[in-house]
Amino acid sequence: MAAASARGSIDVSLVVVVHGGGASNISADRKERVHEGIARAATEGYNILKAGGSAIDAVEGAVIVLEKDPEFNAGCGSVLNAKGDVEMDASIMDGKDLSAGAVSAVRCIENPIKLARLVMEKTPHCFLTGHGAEKFAADMGIPEIPVENLITERSKKHLEKEKLEKGAQRADCPKNLGTVGAVALDCKGNVAYATSTGGIVNKMVGRVGDSPCIGAGGYADNNLGAVSTTGHGESILKVNLARLALFHIEQGKTVDEAAELALNYMKSKLKGLGGLILVSKTGDWVAKWTSASMPWAAVKNGKLQAGIDICETRTRDLH
Repeated sequence: MAAASARGSIDVSLVVVVHGGGASNISADRKERVHEGIARAATEGYNILKAGGSAIDAVEGAVIVLEKDPEFNAGCGSVLNAKGDVEMDASIMDGKDLSAGAVSAVRCIENPIKLARLVMEKTPHCFLTGHGAEKFAADMGIPEIPVENLITERSKKHLEKEKLEKGAQRADCPKNLGTVGAVALDCKGNVAYATSTGGIVNKMVGRVGDSPCIGAGGYADNNLGAVSTTGHGESILKVNLARLALFHIEQGKTVDEAAELALNYMKSKLKGLGGLILVSKTGDWVAKWTSASMPWAAVKNGKLQAGIDICETRTRDLH
């Protein structure tokens, strides 16, 4: 299947693009809720930019909206591992100076993306994991919440179904490719990305995918642009999908060409499916995927565009 995509024209202005994860299918009864959630996240990010906020503020704000929405595989909608627990990953990066922060395998935290940003701003490190990340969260005053607050009935049923059908999750053929992410360009020409996920349903305890890994789950550089990815984490890691897409930008490709080349390379080399959102330093953007669908939304020049499936785009002006 050729990569599906949505894209915007070149024009330097405030831009926010978000995704809600590549997916094999989204049930009809969920589609409207997913549409509303993804549009709400993009609007939040754009409003932050309009109020003078930075690109890093905008991507964090957009992802927080999605982490709080149980329709998405991040925060309170995270899928469950083999033991029925939640382990979440997140990362964030500022294209202005390549500052980055990431966390993996964190539990009992409402918004992992907030913790990733604190790692970026309050430590000399880029990446904290597991108990160390959770201790850092406590030190930073982030409240611990009961794990039950992060587990939905849908996630429980999803795990039960997966175990019944397979007994164990095959890492090469995941059904749920969900991740959430955002990229933004602010009025000063700075770009940023943020990515957050609950991972793959029925994953081994301690499994970490691409989402917290700089260069795979996302990348941001003011000289090039910003990318957030979603899909089969192991495949994304092996090709460094986010940085690969920006490499093609360096070679003079358009955002559409860069995304297409990167995704098709992963598909041809590893049979890995997924998607990405990309915004260039000039404000050109694209949302592209090789999975069956990928919820996405973008706001530019006060116009919101959003979609889930191929050839499906809703547009409205923000007031």
